[in-house]
Amino acid sequence: MESNMMQRAQIGDRVADKSSQPDERVIRDWLGPEAFEHWVELRSWIEEFYPNVFTPDWLYGGKKRGWALRYKETRAFCSLLPAYRLLSVLVVLGRAEREKFEERRYFWSPPLVKLYDESRTYHDGKWLTVPILSMDDRNEVTDLMSMKRPALSRR
Repeated sequence: MESNMMQRAQIGDRVADKSSQPDERVIRDWLGPEAFEHWVELRSWIEEFYPNVFTPDWLYGGKKRGWALRYKETRAFCSLLPAYRLLSVLVVLGRAEREKFEERRYFWSPPLVKLYDESRTYHDGKWLTVPILSMDDRNEVTDLMSMKRPALSRR
């Protein structure tokens, strides 16, 4: 049954089976090798630079949004959004983070600036869903997260 589901899946479809939260095998199979490498690297980065800060928890956002792995202490840090052959990271930028983003506007890549400009601002901030298609994307999203909350440890 799982292989039938994967044959019908389209790039970007979220893991939407509500009956059980996904495990590493499901995530690996759904993301595919390239996106899964980004998944592993981002999780390792968070563990390394924010040791013992976050306990990631799975949230189910309904059929359309599927499962997300959220990192939160008192405020949300980020959510990893596994989709079919695509990993995205949700980062919410509050007022202070938006000011920092604007100060560094020309440091960010043009696609991220475009995403930022086109994202709606809600009462709690701008919700950026950043697709991770390359190591550069991954590095940029970790820069965004570091801007949101300075790392506890340094390499």
